Amino acid sequence: MYDVIVIGCGPAGLSAAVNVRQRGGSVLCVGLSPENNPLWKAERIDNYLGFPGLSGREMMEVFRRHAQDMGVEFCEERVLNTFQSGDTWMISAGSDVFEAFSLVFTGGITRGKKYPGEEEHLGSGVSYCATCDGMIYKGKPVTVIGFGPADVKEAEFLRGIGCKVSYFEKPAKVEIPGSGIVTSVLVDGEELETACVFILRPSLAPTALFPGLELEGNYIKVDREMATNLPGLYAAGDCTGTPLQVSKAVGEGLVAGQKAMAYAVRIRKEKEN
Repeated sequence: MYDVIVIGCGPAGLSAAVNVRQRGGSVLCVGLSPENNPLWKAERIDNYLGFPGLSGREMMEVFRRHAQDMGVEFCEERVLNTFQSGDTWMISAGSDVFEAFSLVFTGGITRGKKYPGEEEHLGSGVSYCATCDGMIYKGKPVTVIGFGPADVKEAEFLRGIGCKVSYFEKPAKVEIPGSGIVTSVLVDGEELETACVFILRPSLAPTALFPGLELEGNYIKVDREMATNLPGLYAAGDCTGTPLQVSKAVGEGLVAGQKAMAYAVRIRKEKEN
């Protein structure tokens, strides 16, 4: 049980988590490893005040050390699902479930459409988590659609438990044909026999994680306290709109972290009374 769970471990997420800790709260930051953040690949950043000339990797390493030194806890897993349970939020990440009084969402915006056949086969041979569902397909052929370095590790996990893995990184075209249980997949025109297609996108669309979430175009609608229309859910960073800059993400993360912690304190007091 945490005061606040932060979804996303980029600049906005780390800023939010640090500000929760600054106020004495417990916080878990859930997201993929830093190498998966787009900032990691930036060659040089000159517009972040006080840190001119750093690469994206160097900046992320500074941010991460700060958060670790402040006592922020980390879980390097994809968030697969969220739901409210009374006055608290529950999230599933990998094979674990966590609970908090409030959430801060800082994931990027997923603009890509689902692959043909993906939604129809979800739970019948389409999975978003290799470590969760891999054992079901032990000894069987599986296909992994990856999007970054962390996904190679998940493919290796599947090989390690005996799956026969075909790995593709960011293919141009994927289609899962037929109905019922998955038996094959088309990847860039090549048809493969497969028992499961593991689609390891960096993040799900915000409205897939939070049904009923209000958007403005592709971005999450927030007020000046970074609060969304859902009680106890705050958002910060690229997911709230342009400019897509580190300075904006860090500033919004600060506000979201402070307000999420204030919300957590209020709910905790109400439950105690």
